[in-house]
Amino acid sequence: MTRAPKVTAPARWRARPAGSRTRATRVVAVVAALAVLVVATAASVAFGARPVPLETVWAILTGAGADPLDVAAVSGLRGPRTAIAATVGIGLGLAGAIMQAVTRNPLADPGLLGVTSGSAFAVAIAIAAFGITAPLGYVWPAFGGALLATVLVFAVGGGMRGGSPERLVLAGVALGAVLSGAIAGLRLLDPETFSALQVWESGRLENRGLDVALPILPAIAIGAALAIALAPALNALALGDDLATSLGSRVRTTRALSIVAVTLLAGGATAIAGPIAFVGLMVPHIARWIVGADQRWILPLSGVLGAVLLLASDVLARVALWPGELPVGVVTAFIGAPVLIALVRRRKASGL
Repeated sequence: MTRAPKVTAPARWRARPAGSRTRATRVVAVVAALAVLVVATAASVAFGARPVPLETVWAILTGAGADPLDVAAVSGLRGPRTAIAATVGIGLGLAGAIMQAVTRNPLADPGLLGVTSGSAFAVAIAIAAFGITAPLGYVWPAFGGALLATVLVFAVGGGMRGGSPERLVLAGVALGAVLSGAIAGLRLLDPETFSALQVWESGRLENRGLDVALPILPAIAIGAALAIALAPALNALALGDDLATSLGSRVRTTRALSIVAVTLLAGGATAIAGPIAFVGLMVPHIARWIVGADQRWILPLSGVLGAVLLLASDVLARVALWPGELPVGVVTAFIGAPVLIALVRRRKASGL
């Protein structure tokens, strides 16, 4: 009995999977993103209420000497602010990419885990109970509130029992609604006291020095390292829990560690700068559109693009209302809304 010949599809029918990219294309994309990050960093240091030429910036950085006012602007104010903006952008970009991968929801962002609401509620309690009004005083309450809110969401959503992404999202939305209502009630009771909370909630980078960022920097660094290490497991998780388990992936462990990473990244970023919208939602879409669906490339590119977006937004925030300044959270919303609408209309950008 002769074996039937194997029938193969013509080469023109065997197209690559949607969203796939060649390695060379991905490498070029990451290198280009890093180059843009360098340009955004230079712009962040040079532009502001007192413009400083790039050659002067270079002279200050190399210790060649310059006008004392320029030195104060670059070394004392813009240098630390640029580093903080890049750190916050990396944290939000990575956190958003992880959330969208874990929940398999292209509209997910760190706020769905209650990170933002938990931070805001903790800051409100700090203002009401202890009269804290300085950015440095908000750091630990905001970070602690993010941690506690995420743990509560994870417990209610059945995370330890292998709860589904849908349950985690619903638990996060429910907790966020409760905490937002509590904050609104506190504001109505004492509007003058909670005016400081309104300033913090707008998302700002001014008056944020290294004394604010350095205590939280280790948490963001650990979260970033954990996020990169989880990339292969997140690729398996994208196939669905059953298939990922059959391939040997530990779904519960991956989901739990992902929630830890999101908490460290988004909680740290929020503690430093306050809630900043659209970065964690928009940046992963751009990264997927550029490099395809592989989390090993999406995650690092999301971190770089998050830093680029926040640095560019901060530069615009400084010069848009000169000599005044806009909150950077307002600028990211203005940039993010139209860009996200354009991206989600593209089939490749909206798919996970």
